[in-house]
Amino acid sequence: MTVAERLPPAASPRAATRLPPLRRFISLSTVCVTGTAAITASLRLPTLAAVGAIALLVAALVVSIAGFRAHHRHGRVGAANAVTLVRLGVVAVLAGILFAGATQPVTVLTLGTIALCLDGVDGYLARRQRLSSRFGAAFDMEVDSAFALVLALLAAAGPAGAWAVLLGVPRYAFGAAALVAPWLKGPLADRVSRKVVCVLQLVALLVLQVPFLPAPAALAVVGVTAALLLWSFAVDVVALRRARVPRSNAGPA
Repeated sequence: MTVAERLPPAASPRAATRLPPLRRFISLSTVCVTGTAAITASLRLPTLAAVGAIALLVAALVVSIAGFRAHHRHGRVGAANAVTLVRLGVVAVLAGILFAGATQPVTVLTLGTIALCLDGVDGYLARRQRLSSRFGAAFDMEVDSAFALVLALLAAAGPAGAWAVLLGVPRYAFGAAALVAPWLKGPLADRVSRKVVCVLQLVALLVLQVPFLPAPAALAVVGVTAALLLWSFAVDVVALRRARVPRSNAGPA
């Protein structure tokens, strides 16, 4: 019997280098912080702005790691969660630009477009690898919400003014309403139109970053997008309201 034959299956090089999912996610989170710090340094953001962005990122990652530990049930982290970490890092860089009060439309548009393109990649990878999870879905949604809020606050310095903020707060307003009406925390069925409106929201927020956009055009973008968001959230509220009605109160089948 050769030495190789005496080795147990777990001693193979591939198995030996594989980290447990939680440790792997923490390692990827560390890489995310390092990469984000490097990008903020390359942009020469003021120290306080850069530190604030990194602090927010670390806080978000601490919450994410806790969520991963509680709700990720797969044996691998999955490429989808790695992509979402990249998107979170991009959002942190954009937050640093916001904190700096700097006008960098080209940088914001470039980073924002990258984050938007990656938004469709993580879901595809999760389905392809069969690694969809409650954590992954929530992680993706929260990064989308933070992305929209930061873009909206950046856009508020443009021709749309404070009206742009309307496009960044709906998700957080919905969450606040759920504290008063807990039935709003109920599960929602997957809906294509919700995803379409989310993408349109982010596209609109990127359009608002375009230099020299006329004020009437900017306000029109805000108005149309806000109407779509209001409709989408109204559909969800109605669905949750109907699901709240006890079966005993329903009519005969």
